[in-house]
Amino acid sequence: MSAEMDALVANATAKLEALEAALYGLKQVRGAFTTEDGAVSVEVDSDGALTGLKLSEAVTSMAPADVSQLIVWACRQAAEDAGGQRSNVIAALNESFAPAAEATPGSVGGGRDSA
Repeated sequence: MSAEMDALVANATAKLEALEAALYGLKQVRGAFTTEDGAVSVEVDSDGALTGLKLSEAVTSMAPADVSQLIVWACRQAAEDAGGQRSNVIAALNESFAPAAEATPGSVGGGRDSA
């Protein structure tokens, strides 16, 4: 019985560590994008919120409406980058849960019922 309890505690600990790693990883996500000409560089956080914006001197010769569209487009690209990073963190979390679920079907917290 002690070996079963030890295995259960070890499994729960491993899952908790995986969750903590995922939370840390999600906090570290930063998406970035710079236009080909280098006129606009943006950085967004894991939620896609703008955290950094750099404009080169080249934007002074552009129409304000064009600059604003370029900024919005760059933000979308950076948000896609951040989304990809978030997906990678979640995929790693899912992988850390998958082996335990397959190895112990029908046990507490793992496997699928066939009924």
